[in-house]
Amino acid sequence: MLIGTFNVNSIRARLEILTHWIEKVKPHILCLQETKVQDTLFPVLPFKELGYEAVFRGEKGYNGVAILSRLPIESAGYGFEDNSEDTRLIHAKISGLNIINTYVPQGYMPDSDKFRYKIGFLEKLYNYITSKYNPEKPVIWTGDFNIAPTDLDVYAPEVYRGSVGFHPEEHRMLDRFKDWGMVDIFRMHNSNPGEYSFFDYTIRNAVKRKMGWRIDHIWGTRVVAEASKSAWIDLEPRLMKKPSDHTPVLAEL
Repeated sequence: MLIGTFNVNSIRARLEILTHWIEKVKPHILCLQETKVQDTLFPVLPFKELGYEAVFRGEKGYNGVAILSRLPIESAGYGFEDNSEDTRLIHAKISGLNIINTYVPQGYMPDSDKFRYKIGFLEKLYNYITSKYNPEKPVIWTGDFNIAPTDLDVYAPEVYRGSVGFHPEEHRMLDRFKDWGMVDIFRMHNSNPGEYSFFDYTIRNAVKRKMGWRIDHIWGTRVVAEASKSAWIDLEPRLMKKPSDHTPVLAEL
């Protein structure tokens, strides 16, 4: 089974790139973030023609999450139990796998209210996952976490240490998920630096120069990690004309 995650940074702007890539790679399950489209305008038909069922929740111009699947989607839900954050969190059960797809807030600056909102979101997500799921069962947490976990995941760690996306408080939150039973599937299979999923538009030739961040992730419980065969980042969509600033991350189970 091939599972992917991709922050498309507007699904309608990236539709040609996305459908071309899907047709070539054929992931069984693909989680999307920053779709930036209200539900009535979500492009269901192109994915249906490619053999995918879609569940999604979005809003105009901001946020938005979706799960595309070539396998039957047994159930799906949106947001936390109080129905908040439904355009940042979508969860589904597919072929016995519990999939949690998140678009974590960016955070802006460490001393800002937006950073407190980010940490609060992660706290709420941790409480949600640990109360609803069993670490002994197959659970995948994926999406744009907006956090680079280690020095290997930022092109200039000494420059960005303490910045949003590479902040000790964010790392402490990720450690809590690890302590519960989550494993970073990509890092389990790859120990090399220079593997990034996000490249800022403002940095010229960022992909070629390897000036990026690994902030898009596929994490899983131990049973998922043990079933994983490989994981990688596909740079091709980031090199296409008018790309997202992110690129897909994939894991094969």
